[in-house]
Amino acid sequence: MARIKLSAAAAAALLCCTVPGLAVPVISQPTTTLVPAAVTAPPVEPHTDVTSHGPYTGPPPTTTGALSTDVLAPSIPALPPGPDAYKYPSDGKLHSPEPAPYTPSGGLGTNGSAPVYKPLSDFDYESLALALYQEWIELDLFHWGLARFSVDDFEAAGLDAEDRFLIEYMADQEVGHATMVSNILGTEAPKQCNYNYPVTTVREYIDFCQKLTRFGEAGVYGYLNHLDARDVGQLLLQSITVEARQQMAFRQFEGLFPMPEWFEVGIPQSWAWTLLAPYISSCPPDQTRLVWQNFPALHILNQPNPLRVNGADVWDETLGDNLNTASAHDVAPDQDCVNATGVGINCSPAVTHNRSAPLSYPGRQVFLQWDTPGQAVGPNNSYVTSTAAGQPTFAAWVSQLNVTYSPLMNVSGSTAYTVQPDISVYEGDPAANGTIFLALTDLDLYVTPFNLSMLNPHVYAVSIYQAG
Repeated sequence: MARIKLSAAAAAALLCCTVPGLAVPVISQPTTTLVPAAVTAPPVEPHTDVTSHGPYTGPPPTTTGALSTDVLAPSIPALPPGPDAYKYPSDGKLHSPEPAPYTPSGGLGTNGSAPVYKPLSDFDYESLALALYQEWIELDLFHWGLARFSVDDFEAAGLDAEDRFLIEYMADQEVGHATMVSNILGTEAPKQCNYNYPVTTVREYIDFCQKLTRFGEAGVYGYLNHLDARDVGQLLLQSITVEARQQMAFRQFEGLFPMPEWFEVGIPQSWAWTLLAPYISSCPPDQTRLVWQNFPALHILNQPNPLRVNGADVWDETLGDNLNTASAHDVAPDQDCVNATGVGINCSPAVTHNRSAPLSYPGRQVFLQWDTPGQAVGPNNSYVTSTAAGQPTFAAWVSQLNVTYSPLMNVSGSTAYTVQPDISVYEGDPAANGTIFLALTDLDLYVTPFNLSMLNPHVYAVSIYQAG
């Protein structure tokens, strides 16, 4: 609606002709800003901006392996849809009385009961505890990078003071996230730990951050709608959407297209814990342990390197860690995309870039090497990698709404290659794009986003693939 501005004379004329008792327009004058009374906010969880760093060098752990109790079966059986799965007619009409005006029947947590923000099951507690481990490492990682690298280091990577402040602010966001989850879990909530990061340059640091925030985000998406405590899920949703924005910002810092997908991906908790645990060197005594599995590491020998002009033309350019973090050390200056000029080849930090040469493409041979189970990982080296799968025979590409399998070729010991499949979610949306997940399996089990964890008994190893 257009706004009409009256002159002072017109306003005065209007005032003289108004009907007594009716509201009249008032020409207001600026006033001094009022100072509202301060409202006390709840305290944040005690924390340290940057903890100790480096590999674990303490005594052998007295407790090893994931938290466990009686195990009822080796896996959860696959069942058909429930008896009422197709009952609702979905015809756009109302089929039950409305509990209140303008309120359709149904929904969970809509009966007027006051929400109680606490776990309602072991599933809830263990999922939230995993989320808290993630919040703590992000809080430390963002502060650590700012402390570890100089202003000149950041400037050389194209990141100025305002960019660095954004990273600082993201660390502050993690203070709030860690406080919220700690308050939900109570006194036994996991505490801040000590960490070990593989990066030695700013650009490796940014790549590591965008991969770590990806599995942090995807790990919550994977279980959010399975929580028994729906009220807790609401709070978690409102924090994980911030983490999704963090991941996009790190992609922009890396000169990548910010969101090259139509749907974000969700992964099971054990996948997220597998990718997170190797970067935790030690935790406080009596730290709350997790139930989730640690799968063996999967190394992608020709992992696309987003620091190169032609990121697909690579061999062994990672830091050798579980995330296959990009290495900046073997990229010659004339192949470094941050130095390149011209649309399509420059990758300096920006709102968005389009690459002339894609980081990956359908038909690309992807060479793989995986660790054997039984490796000590995680806090105090107290968790042990394991798998229930047989010899890997498939690569599972997990991205957006799809899980697509490609056969492993030339399997020899713990090495093989596969071919990146040509898959789309819908026409015009290549499924293998962005920062996605790659798992090795012994079976091409049909799963969808809501039951992806059914694949766990068949997973041998898991990692991140930089598809785009």
